[in-house]
Amino acid sequence: MNIHDRVKPISFLKAHSADVIRELGEGAAPLIVTQNGEAKAVLQDIGSYEQTQEAMALLKLIALGRADMAADRTAPVAGLADRIRERG
Repeated sequence: MNIHDRVKPISFLKAHSADVIRELGEGAAPLIVTQNGEAKAVLQDIGSYEQTQEAMALLKLIALGRADMAADRTAPVAGLADRIRERG
């Protein structure tokens, strides 16, 4: 399916909201909603949304880790258990 097939005006969403929600729940691709010819929103099922949020969180953690490495704010794994015990 071409992404252009999933671009609809807001009037379509108003007229077919129940069908759109059902299709999304059945695995349809996200729907791009336009207003006055301009893309304004994306509708997707909750499962896809949650997966997207988890992926974004993981990417943020990777970026933070890379920033820590670049700023030399890391410690070697060797001796980690001992360092944890010393704190507790």
